[in-house]
Amino acid sequence: MSELDTQPAKNPPTPLPLDERLYVLKPEASAFFKSHTGIHDDDALKSHILDVQAKAYKIFPYPCIRFLGFTETTIYNLPAYQHVLKLGQERKGAILLDIGCCFGGDVRKAVADGFPVQNVIASDLHAEFWDLGHELFKSTPETFPASFISGDAFDVSYLEAVPPIYDAVETTVPKLNTVTTLNALRGHISALHAAAFFHLFSEEQQLAVGRSLAPLLSPLPGSVIFGYHIGKKEKGLIEMFGHTLFCHCPETWAAMWDGVVFAKGTVRVDVKLQEKRPSMELSPKVTGNIPAEEAKAMMWLVWSVTRL
Repeated sequence: MSELDTQPAKNPPTPLPLDERLYVLKPEASAFFKSHTGIHDDDALKSHILDVQAKAYKIFPYPCIRFLGFTETTIYNLPAYQHVLKLGQERKGAILLDIGCCFGGDVRKAVADGFPVQNVIASDLHAEFWDLGHELFKSTPETFPASFISGDAFDVSYLEAVPPIYDAVETTVPKLNTVTTLNALRGHISALHAAAFFHLFSEEQQLAVGRSLAPLLSPLPGSVIFGYHIGKKEKGLIEMFGHTLFCHCPETWAAMWDGVVFAKGTVRVDVKLQEKRPSMELSPKVTGNIPAEEAKAMMWLVWSVTRL
């Protein structure tokens, strides 16, 4: 992965201290955590979550960890989510991949809603986050047997940009718990989730990642890549969390996928720009820690790319 100023995933600013006043757990999030952890006392649950947060922040100080964004699953509020659940229930062997999964809260939500856990695989640059996910949700690889592999999205031995697959894949799908690279899954992924992921990279890198993810997607109609990240009304740079981020607008994001990453007319891109994150509107406790101009500029691209 290139060491660029526009890439906060590798070049974090001096981290701000953690602040437990940022802890805000909505009723639905509270219910989700209580059902998974077995911790029903509110104070005990808060202490448990903040303990895991502190461990993760030492591994890498992502702003979303400081703001406890991981306490809100977002996948179920994405427009493509019900389609993804249907794929999991109706398409034989449908695989769900979550790239940049952090603690794995989104795949746990998908499994809770019916996606077969044996057909779920998650990936992150930091393998320690997946282990902390088991600690956070009080699970083990046996009680939550989704697969996980760690890797760098710019390491070609792990994820390489090759042309998308347009014809049926005849190779046998490997067992998910045996794969060591995402390259082994080319043409086999039915649904690929990428939340708060693309905005970590420059414009050139976003295209490179798109080209690397595209060949993973099954050529069957309905296979989908979906997610959200920070965007703008007109593409360009913004200052956010001490970094310069490149942001697409809806038009340039759609054009990248339909005609550059995939052959024109072979996918449908649904994308909209909205003022709040798919799962929540940032609470005053959170926005109070973001400079006013940054909070005002923060908009979100919510999108899906579906094979026709």
